[in-house]
Amino acid sequence: MNAILQILLFLTLVTLASKGAGYLSTRFGQPAVFGEILAGLLLGPSLLNVLGWGVFRATEDGSVPHAELSAVVQVLAEIGVILLMFVAGMETDLNEMRRVGKVASWSALGGVVLPLASGAVAAHLFGYGWGEGFFMGAVLTATSVSISAQTLIELKSLRSKEGSTILGAAVIDDVMGIIVLSLVVAFVGKGTAGHAAGAAAAASGAAGASAGLGWTIAWICLKMALFFVLAWVLGRRFLERVTVSVNRLGVSEPVMAFVVVVAFLYAWAAEYLGGVAAITGSYMAGVLFSQTSFKERIDRGIHPLTYSFFVPVFFINIGLRADVRQITQMAGMTIFILVVAVLGKVIGCGALAWVSGFSYREALRVGVGMISRGEVGLIVAGYGLAHGIIGPEVFSVMVLMVLITTMITPVWLRHVFPRVVEERGAQVYESVARMSGREDGEA
Repeated sequence: MNAILQILLFLTLVTLASKGAGYLSTRFGQPAVFGEILAGLLLGPSLLNVLGWGVFRATEDGSVPHAELSAVVQVLAEIGVILLMFVAGMETDLNEMRRVGKVASWSALGGVVLPLASGAVAAHLFGYGWGEGFFMGAVLTATSVSISAQTLIELKSLRSKEGSTILGAAVIDDVMGIIVLSLVVAFVGKGTAGHAAGAAAAASGAAGASAGLGWTIAWICLKMALFFVLAWVLGRRFLERVTVSVNRLGVSEPVMAFVVVVAFLYAWAAEYLGGVAAITGSYMAGVLFSQTSFKERIDRGIHPLTYSFFVPVFFINIGLRADVRQITQMAGMTIFILVVAVLGKVIGCGALAWVSGFSYREALRVGVGMISRGEVGLIVAGYGLAHGIIGPEVFSVMVLMVLITTMITPVWLRHVFPRVVEERGAQVYESVARMSGREDGEA
């Protein structure tokens, strides 16, 4: 087979495995995303290593397409998460987001500070330097809201108070995490944080000089602020008007084509110009489109495009990128990091949400929703490996941490969020009972 036929066969296998695993997961009462990620782990080098099968090993001309296959899947996976975050933006209730803005800000702060400090201390206890330790802590500060958003959409809880807080906190967490990563990279003497992999942006100059570092951080903050302000103002001012004009064009699906263009453009601008993750830009595009009169029409068009192919590839790809067998000799550190990763978010985000006025159950839901690191953690860990800040063994630990936190988040969310439905049902029952009582009394 030539390379294109191998790619087509591999993508067929990935899509079937994703949907099949998602179906089995729902049959056992778990979110579909859990089965999709687990399927990727089974197909990857940890068990089956499908990329090493003979049918994918060599083409007719003798070349080895392993890297080509991986690159294709990676690109499609990144498109998938961009579209997924656009859908999450479309599902966001801005009024509810404003109502929980204070809680989201404090939760994000707790979810950055505690994991950063805990990760650095944990790494130092196992013999690593403070530079590596703080970078590992920076990986732990990441939050991948895409996993939580997908699960909350399945649970019909994305618009709840806790769901809005998780989305808002994750966006704020993204900004804080980028600043932290920039500081850590400068601190360990690897130069200023660059744009690589969408993890950070930085200005030129010597990272070792305190004045240069100050200007670097100021420039990072300025770029992020300019992006958010301009993207929001331009979207609110022109998006409705331009969409109406596009709808009049005599071509097939003009509105959906325009939606995809804007989602991708915002994702590109967020990472390339604003120095924030591309998924933040697509999320903002979704929020802006949700305020237009075309919301229902866009919802009907974007879901088939997103969930039929791109999102399954994204979830499968998480498992394909890791080989958990590499860390058998680092079991102690791995377990410690996993505990720190989970408790750092649950306690850091949940405690400050509780202090800000949420009940214990509501705060717990927020903390659980922030556990997943997903693609954000993988991006940051990959940056550290590529720039020599962490070694391959630490990278493997970080990948396993990302995988496990990503896999347990939908399961745990499934456990804590059904209570929302139960509580609402109880409130309705009590209201009906009170009304019935008044009617009986009047009678």
